[in-house]
Amino acid sequence: MGLQCGIVGLPNVGKSTLFSAISSAKAEAANYPFCTIEPNVGVVEVPDERLKDLENLVNPQKVIPTIIEFVDIAGLVKGASQGAGLGNKFLANIREVDAIIHVVRCFDDDNIVHVEGRVNPVSDKEIIDYELQLKDLEAVDRKLQRIEKAARTGGDAKAKAEVEVLYRFKKTLEQGKSARTVDVSEEEKGAVADLHLLTIKPVIYVANVDESSLTQGSNEFVEQLKAAIADEKAEVIVVCAAIEAQIAEIEDLDERQMFLEEYGLQESGLSQLIKASYSLLNLITYFTAGVKEVRAWTIQRGWKAPQAAGVIHSDFERGFIRAEVIKLNDYNHYKTEAAIKEAGKMAVEGKEYVVQDGDIMHFRFNV
Repeated sequence: MGLQCGIVGLPNVGKSTLFSAISSAKAEAANYPFCTIEPNVGVVEVPDERLKDLENLVNPQKVIPTIIEFVDIAGLVKGASQGAGLGNKFLANIREVDAIIHVVRCFDDDNIVHVEGRVNPVSDKEIIDYELQLKDLEAVDRKLQRIEKAARTGGDAKAKAEVEVLYRFKKTLEQGKSARTVDVSEEEKGAVADLHLLTIKPVIYVANVDESSLTQGSNEFVEQLKAAIADEKAEVIVVCAAIEAQIAEIEDLDERQMFLEEYGLQESGLSQLIKASYSLLNLITYFTAGVKEVRAWTIQRGWKAPQAAGVIHSDFERGFIRAEVIKLNDYNHYKTEAAIKEAGKMAVEGKEYVVQDGDIMHFRFNV
């Protein structure tokens, strides 16, 4: 399954610089609003040390990591919900992503224009929240107008239930809160599933700081942002887009690690973003391993074996018979698949098996 995260924020907060640094595609970066007009899509390999272990054990012809897509979306300004700036294009593009990476400027620099004329991360965040909430409120109101009559006069039980849920979303949005804060069950979410609400998407906040603040791990702007999102159950990742750009230019892994250590960092902003994205979306990785290829696959945590098999091909899920499962620790210990089988460490699992992060799997199927 493909994972796509949209990078959003006001113009000139460092979105395109960050995007260019963490992806294989290079977005144009300029000191004026709307330089990114069409969404740039960068495909990034997900780093996973377990792939290296399997490569050493299996010696395959090729190794294929799983990927994550980062989409750099045009900067949003006040009035976007009414079409101001590139608002309509922004809103259309953001509907397609799985999660939102909201970049917030948390640094002072007189040489970089701020579209609002001052640096205020809380206000910046609220501008985007407000515009997205307005668009969601429009969508909820339209659906209410469409189904309220059926619920009131037609005796439609499903419509009545949906109206009740829709009013909970409406009330929350009118209070200036995002749809993701509404406490609803998975079944109740079905009432708004067709609306593709913008503020129901999970979000990661990226505090873009200067170099000095990066070494300290925070600054007053970052602390203001953290306080503002305390009730959102969201994560704040502190990065310096300018430093990430330098890291991206270093190809040698040892040199890159030395560079990170100079700034007191254990990992790059990209690695932090990927880990946070997987955690936010409740994703895990399983592997297939053979002489032709070792490959990583991304699935939802809690998926059963047939669902996981379906990520490879729908025939695998439709004709699923069983899954042969090896744990990486056992592979590292016994070194070969034959030795693992001989030791009785290869488990044979059926349709109810819940796949675990790091499982190495062979699927048997018949269509």
